[in-house]
Amino acid sequence: MGKGVKAAVIGGVFAVMVGGAGYGAYNILGALDGDGGIGGVAAEKKSGPPDEDEVEETTDEFFTAWEKGETARAASYTNNDAAAARVLSAFADDAHITGVRIAPGPAKGTTVPYTVKAKVSYGGKSEPLTYRSELKVVRGVTTGRALVDWRPSVVHPGLKKDDILVTGQSADPPVEALGRDGSKLTKEKYPSLGPVLDALREKYGEKAGGSPGVELVVRHSGGSAPDTPLLTLAEGRPGKLTTTISPAAQAAAERAVKRFPQSSVVAVKPSTGEVLAVANNRVDGFNAAFQGQAAPGSTMKIITAAMLIDNGVTSMNGPAPCPDTAMWQSQTFKNLTGMKPNENATLADSFLRSCNTAFIKLIDEKPLTDASLSQEAERRFGLGRDDWKTGIASFDGRVPPVGGPDRAAGAIGQGQVQMSPLNMASVTATAITGAFRQPYLVPPGLDDRRLARAEGLKASTAAQLKQMMRLTATQGTAREAMSGLGGDIGAKTGSAEVEGNARSNSWFTGFRGDVAAAAMTEQGGHGGDAAGPIVAAVLRTGG
Repeated sequence: MGKGVKAAVIGGVFAVMVGGAGYGAYNILGALDGDGGIGGVAAEKKSGPPDEDEVEETTDEFFTAWEKGETARAASYTNNDAAAARVLSAFADDAHITGVRIAPGPAKGTTVPYTVKAKVSYGGKSEPLTYRSELKVVRGVTTGRALVDWRPSVVHPGLKKDDILVTGQSADPPVEALGRDGSKLTKEKYPSLGPVLDALREKYGEKAGGSPGVELVVRHSGGSAPDTPLLTLAEGRPGKLTTTISPAAQAAAERAVKRFPQSSVVAVKPSTGEVLAVANNRVDGFNAAFQGQAAPGSTMKIITAAMLIDNGVTSMNGPAPCPDTAMWQSQTFKNLTGMKPNENATLADSFLRSCNTAFIKLIDEKPLTDASLSQEAERRFGLGRDDWKTGIASFDGRVPPVGGPDRAAGAIGQGQVQMSPLNMASVTATAITGAFRQPYLVPPGLDDRRLARAEGLKASTAAQLKQMMRLTATQGTAREAMSGLGGDIGAKTGSAEVEGNARSNSWFTGFRGDVAAAAMTEQGGHGGDAAGPIVAAVLRTGG
């Protein structure tokens, strides 16, 4: 936003509406406290949920005061009058919203939906504002009064804790983001790209050559995310920004993540590191595809297998027995229920079946140490060094050197190991090409970024990893998810247990030709159950 634009915050909310027509009769007793009595006069304390009449009376009084801009009075009908009063008193001057009219809909129990119509005016420009929200009426804890349960979404559904709403000159010029084929990337066409496009605007708005306009935006707490535009009063001149996104892959990713709540997916081009697609289906709007930090489960066995091969412990056709259980420093590890033991298994056999015990039994072999997995991840796969520069905020993965039970857990993608789908897509890209190419969304030449570097893999190691992933996709745990895909394909499944969750997180990473992708679905179960179909759908487009 431009200089001098005020921001009014209140208990995590920003007020966005002012006075107008009224609802209901004015309470002649005056001065209501947020959860107290009426003007100091003791009232009979009620209990239980507010009844229909109380819900109607409370919302009518609240809407009437809100429309009229009577801050203290409106706030008195909430259960957090101090927070509400600060928001409601600031919104008219800071958000520049006037002429508020509120039309409540039929109550559903104690929940009341409503439509707000108003006008936003700034610098001689005006635009109508219309949106829907809802509030809930609750029983005051100390007084028993029926009160509006105060939260940011009461004022505007786009507001969360500590967000603010501001109208003024844009902080960043608009950006016309383009796909690799020159087509426009918009939030309307690719809804999941919304946070990514906002991040690109924040970072590259000026570099792309645009000029700012005038907007009503949600400014997020502490700059934790770029401003979210709500309404444009005056168009700025957008600068053009070419990204690496493939519209076909992005469209497939958008459709795929919609099938499973709390899902994220990334696709990259292994030969270059270009990000072809990034999509999230999350209620919080967080770009978990780039910034998520979660245990990757057995997809981590790609790195663990590389460590075993590079250190001469075994090879693709070398021994990797798969017993029922494996003991590591007094902790017992097991395989998935129903997996038959195979004491004569090779590394390829144990990899394609995703046998946990095989990998845990081998991490005690010389010359492996507590730091070996961490060193493999950093030196060969470019992970965990905090030096990736993708063009927007991203997580570089974490594989710390650890001892004790966490050393064994890390080998199978649990313990202290943390990854994002972006990290695992890059791991697959490195595994099948032998070269680490840092993923990027915006060409580094735009802002002279220096991309991260790593040694990559020996040709023989990469060849073995690629072949084991091929076998997993055609004969192993990834076979069902990858069925129907032609060409050169490979994959690795994973499921990661999270304390307190009924189901494990579903992980899956795979490749087809020159496209590598990885996905994660929170509480999605086995890797092939949720994340697998997402990755397969993206790979099917061929980039």
